[in-house]
Amino acid sequence: MRDLRSQIQTPSANASSGLAQNGMQATQEAERPDFADMLKTAVDNVNSVQKEATSLAQAYERGEEGVDLPQVMIGLQKSSVSFEAMTQVRNKLVDAYEKIMNMPI
Repeated sequence: MRDLRSQIQTPSANASSGLAQNGMQATQEAERPDFADMLKTAVDNVNSVQKEATSLAQAYERGEEGVDLPQVMIGLQKSSVSFEAMTQVRNKLVDAYEKIMNMPI
């Protein structure tokens, strides 16, 4: 009787542990950042920095209170640096793609 009971309980225990492992794997896969999502987020961040810098510059040109020149210049430099960094990342990605495409099979 005990042997039968242990045989019956063991597969269900293995099945439940297998389900738990599959659930953990699914959770880990869901938590992994997707490259396309990361790239889109980076591009969106660069876009938001550029929009913010443009709005600061326009506000300064209109003479709005509370917007000073150093703040505008820092915003414009952040925008420029982030755009240059994104351009360099894009160039590296294109270069890597070209190298992969030119690899012999």
